[in-house]
Amino acid sequence: MISRNIIRETWGDLSNYKDIAIIRLFLVGQPPVMTSAVQRLLEEENARYGDIVQQDFHDTYTNLTLKILMGMEWVAKFCPNASYVMKLDNDVFLNVNYLVHHLLHPELPARQNYLTGFLVCYTGPIRDKMSKWYVPEELYPGDTYPPYPSGPGYVFSGDMATKIYQVAQGIPIINIEDAYIGLCLYRLNIPPTRSPKNMFHGEKIDYNPPHVFCSVVIVHHYERENLQNVWLDFWDKKTWTC
Repeated sequence: MISRNIIRETWGDLSNYKDIAIIRLFLVGQPPVMTSAVQRLLEEENARYGDIVQQDFHDTYTNLTLKILMGMEWVAKFCPNASYVMKLDNDVFLNVNYLVHHLLHPELPARQNYLTGFLVCYTGPIRDKMSKWYVPEELYPGDTYPPYPSGPGYVFSGDMATKIYQVAQGIPIINIEDAYIGLCLYRLNIPPTRSPKNMFHGEKIDYNPPHVFCSVVIVHHYERENLQNVWLDFWDKKTWTC
């Protein structure tokens, strides 16, 4: 809840954005420990904010792919006319204004068959059983993944939610969520789009000087108090640094 509240108070504060319609959602599974107590808190939190979507699977790292597909299903069912959707981890700095006005351009017709982020190419499954990224050959026998968007944050056109969710019904689930999205794109014959350079940062970059963050979409590894402190300074200075 702490991470969600900080997001609600920083880049997820919808009152910051007057000229575009945005919906904020947090995707969760079932609490793996202290199930009834944590579930009660989640329900109270959702009664207050109305921004939590939940399904019946354990909320663990290995089930992250299920969580993403849950989000695709929700968009397909309840928000089918969305122009764009963005998936983000909870430890990401997001510059919404730059995303909207310098990448997506709402003044133009919404794209179709579009997905972009920091693209990962020429990597393959890890076969070390001790690794949390282990993928057995029976799930994915190939040596190389198709190109895929790095998991901390990627954006896609609204039509892609239905397409990815539907094609996923015929692709065995692997626990590498972003690589799995690449498998879905490959099956759809829709390659990901390479984003302009330096918009998506999968690794942390320093918030110094602050104006560097004016021309990025995301920066990974900013969470909780770290995100809060950077965002407050960024939002305070944005009128004269950006």
